[in-house]
Amino acid sequence: MAVTAVKSPQAAPRFGLFEFLRRVREDQLSVLTDEMFAQDIAYARILFLHSFIINKPEYIEHVLLGNQRNYRKGNFLRRMLGPLLGDGLLISEGDFWRRQRRIAAPAFHARRIGDLVTAMTSCTQARLAGWCTRQAPFDLAAEMFELTLDIVGRTMFSTDVTAEIATLRRLTEVVVAVRPGLLDLLGFPQWLPRPQAADYRRAITAFEALVARLLAERRADGRDRGDLLSMLLAARDPETGEGMSDKQLRDEILTILLAGHETVANALTWTFFLLAQHPEVEAKLHNEIDRVLGARAPASADVAELRWTGMVLDEAMRLYPPAHSLSRTAIAEDHIGGMRVPAGANVTISMYLTHRNPNLWADPERFDPDRFAPQAIADRHRFAYLPFGGGPRICIGNSLAVAEAKAILATIAQRYRLRLAPGHPVEPIGRITLRPKSGVWVTLEPRSAPATIGAPVPSGAS
Repeated sequence: MAVTAVKSPQAAPRFGLFEFLRRVREDQLSVLTDEMFAQDIAYARILFLHSFIINKPEYIEHVLLGNQRNYRKGNFLRRMLGPLLGDGLLISEGDFWRRQRRIAAPAFHARRIGDLVTAMTSCTQARLAGWCTRQAPFDLAAEMFELTLDIVGRTMFSTDVTAEIATLRRLTEVVVAVRPGLLDLLGFPQWLPRPQAADYRRAITAFEALVARLLAERRADGRDRGDLLSMLLAARDPETGEGMSDKQLRDEILTILLAGHETVANALTWTFFLLAQHPEVEAKLHNEIDRVLGARAPASADVAELRWTGMVLDEAMRLYPPAHSLSRTAIAEDHIGGMRVPAGANVTISMYLTHRNPNLWADPERFDPDRFAPQAIADRHRFAYLPFGGGPRICIGNSLAVAEAKAILATIAQRYRLRLAPGHPVEPIGRITLRPKSGVWVTLEPRSAPATIGAPVPSGAS
């Protein structure tokens, strides 16, 4: 039996079944062939499972927006993360999901996000205070993981999680390393029990204990601390006036704890990796930061003014989307691009593919933040770029993530240039998120005091 990715049957790259299963479990990027980057739709039949990869904005829009009620979250994600995240926004469906989204939405309002920028900047400055003595190369990916986890602790719980970082890192590594099960990849019925690894069960228990402790402490305290947890505790459904149960709070807290730092850490790691190789882009970044901020720390009002900084992040997430793919399962039969999609089929949207599709992006491998100038965005199909997904289920925390990434990037770039350390190759690996397989090792080059305040805005940033 062979697994075939097709646009036309006579031009189909093929993997043997066992080779495909090995690849997709180890690194989902490894099953993407050169031909697939320009294909509108690819199809594979793997035993009982019909599987499609769609790579055309109109098809993506159909699944995520036009006919979105026919597509629920993919079975792979539900099997991998469901035992941990329960009915959190990332996993839940239908009326329950819509209710949770209504309740949680005010916590991610722009005004609320602005109130958190100071904490984000403060955590970054504290991290940089420890960098001043660094001489040897270090793994930036690990540093960004710890920094964003610290920020989640401060903004979510008003709590310093420094003491728990090593434990949380081990737990997160277990969760992120979870692989699609063979029964799901082969399309076996959902009612068949799936085994769960012992280390994953232990991670779930440890995460739940941590969240239960933090939630109990907050309920005993009773004060509104202005953080995300206080907002979730106070939130009410605008239609019914009901709040969240402890089980619902647990699920949303775990979702934010995991998704809220892993993706931002990866986005920043890949951004600095690209900046280190493109000094002309980095110079424009420093120019804007010096002009907008001078030597002061970023504040909430600065986030919108750091336009080139935002364009740099957008382009980094185009090339290396932290959430590199998403999947949906068809509830009823559908047709996409003239192809029949049977009920139960898996439909994958690979942002890694679409963001590098030569039919959508000129010279797609080139790092060019000017792709995100206002007119370039207006001229592009809105589903050609979707680092946070799209449609009604677009990531509820996308604005928070962007504000955090811009504040961290600006704070670090005020003080340092990061240079890639020789002898440490960088390779992306696609598991639940898109990580650098062996980290990104860098050295620090301190910057002099800002000397370009008042310089013109970089090209495309106005």
